[in-house]
Amino acid sequence: MRGTLGLRLSLWYAAVFVVSTVVLVGITYWLLATSLARRDRDIIAATLREYALRYEAAGLPALERAVELEQRTGSRERLFVRVLGRGADALFVSMPPGWSDFDIDQLNADDQGVERAPARSRNAVLEVASARLPDGTILQVGKSNEIRLALLAQFRTVVGWVSVLAMIIGVVGGLVITRSTLQPINELIHVVQEIIRTGRTHARVPSRGPTGDTVDELVTLVNTMLDRITGLIRAMGESLDNVAHDLRTPMARLRGTAERALQSGDPAAQREALSDCLEESERILSMLNTLMDISEAETGVLRLPREPLDLRALINEVVELYEDVAEMKHVTVTFDPGEPVVVNGARDRLRQVFANLLDNAIKYTGENGSVGIVASRDPSGQAVVTLTDTGAGISAQDLPRIWDRLYRGDPSRTERGLGLGLSLVKAYVEAHGGTAEARSEPGRGSTFTVRLPVG
Repeated sequence: MRGTLGLRLSLWYAAVFVVSTVVLVGITYWLLATSLARRDRDIIAATLREYALRYEAAGLPALERAVELEQRTGSRERLFVRVLGRGADALFVSMPPGWSDFDIDQLNADDQGVERAPARSRNAVLEVASARLPDGTILQVGKSNEIRLALLAQFRTVVGWVSVLAMIIGVVGGLVITRSTLQPINELIHVVQEIIRTGRTHARVPSRGPTGDTVDELVTLVNTMLDRITGLIRAMGESLDNVAHDLRTPMARLRGTAERALQSGDPAAQREALSDCLEESERILSMLNTLMDISEAETGVLRLPREPLDLRALINEVVELYEDVAEMKHVTVTFDPGEPVVVNGARDRLRQVFANLLDNAIKYTGENGSVGIVASRDPSGQAVVTLTDTGAGISAQDLPRIWDRLYRGDPSRTERGLGLGLSLVKAYVEAHGGTAEARSEPGRGSTFTVRLPVG
């Protein structure tokens, strides 16, 4: 199939090249023939005018001497000259050697345009122009087209061989160009076949760099797509490994609770064990769903139904949702909405981002503490949401790892949670094209900053 495509392209290229060559040669030949014919007629017309003036000035003897002199010296191209009297009798005739077979008897004795007298024994024509002089005589000047025909024949021979050579070069060049053009496609087919055969996506199509060629751009896009697929597969493998690792502890705890319930004969203890199993299963399900959301967000496959969102209204909803929780802990939550900020994002995902941040801030802030939220724009035009609390703070050792899945620093282990809240925050924010940062000092609270592109 690939060979057939290359052959078809080569034949099309050769056909276009051949047709173009034939048309170009035909036009060139026509222009050359027309130019030579016009030149011959200009010579005939100019000579006719000159001889007419000479005849009018000095009479027929002077004209005869001038024609004979020019024929002997070769100062003028070979021409047929004839002067006819009033009765159409020839008063003077000059016929170059070898022109005697032109049938000049067919020429009319008038001055109407250019007449043609064919040769009797060869393919040639004598072209003759006539002029009636003031005394009633007819002056005729003619030129053979033999030289013109010889030049055109030589042109046809030379151009014919050149055209044949050009066509051969065109066909060979078409094969070479087609092969060079299809080489990246053949390499692409080979790579795809290798991936299908082995099931591994490590193979790449050789790239010639950013040449601007369409085929090279296709190669670059395919390699980029393979890189993305490889990254997704690697991320999925890592996610599965993480899930398997993270499930060991809760599953072991669930198994242990069930075994103790089976060994116990106390119905009350068994009911309590069943209750613990249900609670643990809910915890595991929640952890699995969160882990899958984080993995999808990190690998770029998370669906984000984007829409224009008023960031101030969205954060205000979250603040109202946690009012009771903050009041129970005696934590003051303030929100400075600042100027209007609209982002293009998924409402539920961004609400979860700010809910997780506010939940963490309230959770790790002591009684009579405070949490402040500010929404604004930075000089680059991005939306910036800053959440500052007066909690216990985060140690320099723990701070770089707070975004890791299931990581919980020592002070946070006293609080209930999965250790996935901040990981989800970072994954959702980066899926929206933004960034999430944290600054903290032990005993001086923490500041979390979320930056999102304005929609």
